[in-house]
Amino acid sequence: MAANGKKQPRLYAIRKSGIHGRGVFAAAKIRRGTTILEYKGQRSSWEEALMRADSDPNDPSHTFLFELHDSTVIDAGIGGNAARWVNHSCDPNCEAYEEASGLVFIRARRRILPGEELTYDYCLTNPARLSKRDLARYACRCRAVTCRGSLLSTKRRR
Repeated sequence: MAANGKKQPRLYAIRKSGIHGRGVFAAAKIRRGTTILEYKGQRSSWEEALMRADSDPNDPSHTFLFELHDSTVIDAGIGGNAARWVNHSCDPNCEAYEEASGLVFIRARRRILPGEELTYDYCLTNPARLSKRDLARYACRCRAVTCRGSLLSTKRRR
């Protein structure tokens, strides 16, 4: 609800994406700094999350897991919401941030126009040494001019 008591219109809609599968698109103009939605799902340890079935058995690297600062994860494949459909881009218009309470939100990095697909940089990490075949599973499809070619972060985890 807005301060005036009226219901706020939804800022986004889910539809087919040119990047990958489903995507989340701006349904209205979104101002820079606007928090758009929370990333929701079941919270667990990495070990528990990895014991569950893949969210897409035909594409095991497709995941709805979001790692938190305390090394636990949110699995949006269980009890998740629209945030799980926000795709990756190497030149994103949104960013994910974690509050001290452990809640994760997606907010606009810049002004977003109606119809634009919402994206953030997944900055995925994988501590294991990956083969060329494994690396191919993390190929980026964002088509940004600055695309680094991978969903994986350029920073190595310690």
